[in-house]
Amino acid sequence: MDLHEHHDSSKVGGQAVTFDLLPGERLHILHPSQVIAYRGPAALRSDKLLDVKGIYRKRRLIRSDYSGPCQLVAAFPPSIGLKTLRLVEDSDWLYDFRQLFYYTEGIQMETRILSMKNMMITRDAVKVKFTGQGQIGVLTQGQVLELPLHPEEPLYVEAGRVLAYPENAKLELSVYGNHLASQHMRYQWKITGNGSILIQSGGAGSQELERDLQAEDGIVRRFLREALPFGGVFIK
Repeated sequence: MDLHEHHDSSKVGGQAVTFDLLPGERLHILHPSQVIAYRGPAALRSDKLLDVKGIYRKRRLIRSDYSGPCQLVAAFPPSIGLKTLRLVEDSDWLYDFRQLFYYTEGIQMETRILSMKNMMITRDAVKVKFTGQGQIGVLTQGQVLELPLHPEEPLYVEAGRVLAYPENAKLELSVYGNHLASQHMRYQWKITGNGSILIQSGGAGSQELERDLQAEDGIVRRFLREALPFGGVFIK
């Protein structure tokens, strides 16, 4: 399967990706409404209801299966990108089902029910694990980085930035630094284990930085908002 990415430099539009499937190749797409163009016999697309073992309150989802030879184009909003990952047999990352866009034939999707503790941390009940060999596509915000884990030395990562983590990693909801630092940071995942994690650079913090750079108030007012109790409420 060939994959071609197209970006709009004007930032008005978003990213577009073209998939070229050869005869015998199959592609499973989990957000079929993003497919905006298709070239090939109509019968080579087949949709099915995907019941992921009753998760997400037994909400059924649509999966579109495309068979080659055909070509299709998928489009994404300006803030959303597509990261292609090539999996091997021993891959043990867990993903958020909502961030998965496609996977290729030869890969099996399995669900993992999280522990009650990890449900509270991740605000989710189920993660998805892939086994087999092939490719998957993950929807991202910003640049994607892979960071190594250590069994004893923790890695702190902003909770909303993690795309995937090893199934056997240990997660704790935490902050770090002194008292003032812990007051002004978002909750972090304190992660230990073997292997590595995937994180994305985009998210809520990006919008906050943009607001700070565009703000017209002075440094004194900003200091008072951050230093005084409830300063963000009373000092506008």
